[in-house]
Amino acid sequence: MKRNYEKRMTLVTLAAFLICLIFAGIAVAEDAIGVQVKKKLGVGNYLADGKGMTLYTFSKDKSGKSACTGECLTQWPVFYVRPELVVEGCEQSDFGSFVREDGAEQTTYKGKPLYYNANDKNAGETNGHEAAKGWTAAKK
Repeated sequence: MKRNYEKRMTLVTLAAFLICLIFAGIAVAEDAIGVQVKKKLGVGNYLADGKGMTLYTFSKDKSGKSACTGECLTQWPVFYVRPELVVEGCEQSDFGSFVREDGAEQTTYKGKPLYYNANDKNAGETNGHEAAKGWTAAKK
């Protein structure tokens, strides 16, 4: 009887350990997504970070060079993600990065620098899309 109890406890402990590993793996997988594609009525397919926060581009930017500096960065913070992170639904080769004149690193999509919008507080919000001249959600 004691031996059966020990076997059950071992199995319960093992099962609990495996469940913890599975949830840890899910958390790591979610954190490992650098960029993903989202879709929204009125915006279409757009890029978001791993947490679902919308990414934006600025029409005045040049390939690998940002025209958003100084006060502009208060409203449009720089987006950067390590290049080795998974890009879900996109081609890895479309992404790059550069070092801005202020020393910060910034991720690019097809050469265009990516930004957040300070008015987006929750995943899926696209408050910056066409909110100011030249700013749009980064289109897939």
